[in-house]
Amino acid sequence: MLLALASGVALALAFEPVALPVLVPFAVAGFVLSTRGLSGPKGFVPGLVFGIGFYFVLIWWMRAVGTDAWIGLSSVEALFYGLLGSVAALLGRLRRWPLSIAAAWVAMEAIRSTWPFSGMPWGRLSFAVVDTPVADGLAYVGSTGVSLLLALAATLLAWLVVARGRQRAVAAVSLAAVVGMAVAPTLAPYTSTPEAHVTVAAVQGDVPGPLGNDILYDFRQVTQNHVQATIDLADDVRAGTVPKPDFVVWPENSTAVDPFADDQTLAGIRAASAAIGVPILVGAIVDAGERFVLNQGIVWNPGTGAADRYTKWHPVPYGEYIPFRRFFDGKNLGRLAIIPRDMLSGTRTAPLDIAGVPVADAICFDVGYDDGLYAQVARGAQLVTVQTSNATFIQTDQIDQQFAMSRLRAIETGRYVVVAATNGVSGIIAPDGSVLDRAGIRTQDVLVERVGLDSSITPAVRLGPWTGRACVGLTLVGLLLVLVPYRRRHHRQVTARAPRARGRSAPATPDD
Repeated sequence: MLLALASGVALALAFEPVALPVLVPFAVAGFVLSTRGLSGPKGFVPGLVFGIGFYFVLIWWMRAVGTDAWIGLSSVEALFYGLLGSVAALLGRLRRWPLSIAAAWVAMEAIRSTWPFSGMPWGRLSFAVVDTPVADGLAYVGSTGVSLLLALAATLLAWLVVARGRQRAVAAVSLAAVVGMAVAPTLAPYTSTPEAHVTVAAVQGDVPGPLGNDILYDFRQVTQNHVQATIDLADDVRAGTVPKPDFVVWPENSTAVDPFADDQTLAGIRAASAAIGVPILVGAIVDAGERFVLNQGIVWNPGTGAADRYTKWHPVPYGEYIPFRRFFDGKNLGRLAIIPRDMLSGTRTAPLDIAGVPVADAICFDVGYDDGLYAQVARGAQLVTVQTSNATFIQTDQIDQQFAMSRLRAIETGRYVVVAATNGVSGIIAPDGSVLDRAGIRTQDVLVERVGLDSSITPAVRLGPWTGRACVGLTLVGLLLVLVPYRRRHHRQVTARAPRARGRSAPATPDD
């Protein structure tokens, strides 16, 4: 139990704000050793303890929403590691258990990143490696593939600990080979070759209020901040102090009311659009009837108004919509009463057309998921934008964890990434993950950078979800190899004992 708990906490420390990715293989190896030699049911307990140590520390920032939200979400995610503990204990009986358990780890990450509801991708092993030599592998095998290499290195490290004699040498050689594979891309990193360049502006308007952590505290002022920052940018362009952007990116929730239904918000967007004279990607909450809303990135062209739209793929359950709302009534909603309407999920796979540039958009937590960005990049997106409203978490480390994911996506897709946040962290990221410019927390700022456009598709995007699917398949095969022979042996033992239990001699069998 102590080993499992310490290993879980150590894995959490691999991520921001501590950011010690070297702990990843040791933490996962500790998980494997804590479940080794146990039965499937008993393996659940150390797995759960590991999950508690990991997830309760990793998303400590969820307390900004509420202590109940932090405990609830952490507990659900910890259960996945409990189930993985049972699976690891069973797969540990196989001859090639390091490979089987590594595949099971990645299968678990793939499943919990999509279920229940839209899943929770935070804490995937690959999300810790953006500033390490392993990061260059993201463009080749994707975040799932990098997680697999890290998990395999960890299981081989565990094998090295328990192996004896000749097996220890085999474990050492295997571990060295996997580490070599993980860092090999540093010798030939994927290189983005821009076909053209554009100038992009990311506007961070800031959020009013004493703490700046409530987007609804004065939502009209939030919109006005972004309008004024864009008008000021236009003044700077006319003065010749900054180059004119080809388009401007506003963050998620830069308008918290429907701009098509609210005259004041509409007037502000039109004023900003007329001043700068180029398209603005506006982050807006849009009505979808009396019961639903949409969280959208809307391309707003000067003179003609709204054009292409991207709708957030992964709204947050119990944050942006209430699952099973029909089972609640007005009396037992509690704090959930602040979510009067459910946010619908988007399905757009084609990139947005912004000033003639095909752009892949992601809204807030979307950046943690592979599906939406992979789909848009595979269909021709030459640039990635991330619109986010992290105001709720502005005093926490969530913003640093999410920004690291944006940098990871830049490497993985081979694209420049433009991040616009309401009050942090906004930034412009190169395809190698380096940060070209970054705004300060709780400041109003406008970042203007010349970025490249690339149509080439990285091997990671071509692989898509297949690495995760393969790991799920390998895990199922491994469980069958363990459980089917076990059931057969158990049946033979019961059959052999049955006559004796009735007081008669058992007949001779081939096994006897």
